Amino acid sequence: MTLVLLYKALHLIFMVAWFAGIFYLPRLFVYHAETSNPEIQAQFKVMERRLLFFVTPFAILTLVFGLLLIQAYGMDWFRASRWLHYKLLLVVLLYGYHGYCFKLLADFKADKNCRSGRFYRWFNELPVLILFATILLAVLKP
Repeated sequence: MTLVLLYKALHLIFMVAWFAGIFYLPRLFVYHAETSNPEIQAQFKVMERRLLFFVTPFAILTLVFGLLLIQAYGMDWFRASRWLHYKLLLVVLLYGYHGYCFKLLADFKADKNCRSGRFYRWFNELPVLILFATILLAVLKP
């Protein structure tokens, strides 16, 4: 087994774990935005915070092993892999999305959410689209 294969496996494992949380968190935001019961809102605040802080290390490890892969393949490969540049742009958007989830979490914590459940339903679709595009780029390498 080569180091590249180990990096690739760990990159994929942490990416899947990260996406599991990124898919579920906005769903919690939907339910949180749609309830007016203070006890249920308090429970959602705990669940949202725990989930976001649980998946954040997976996001970091995804990045670490992705960068190790790029380093292992070398700069010539990186320069020649135009598909990877597009993938990295999508990854930057996903990290922005992840960061924005912290802002939304803070809004809910302070009872300052001004968005509807419908907004969060649409918000929940963005990482799905990024995932599809990222996998297509990584597999097809157009």
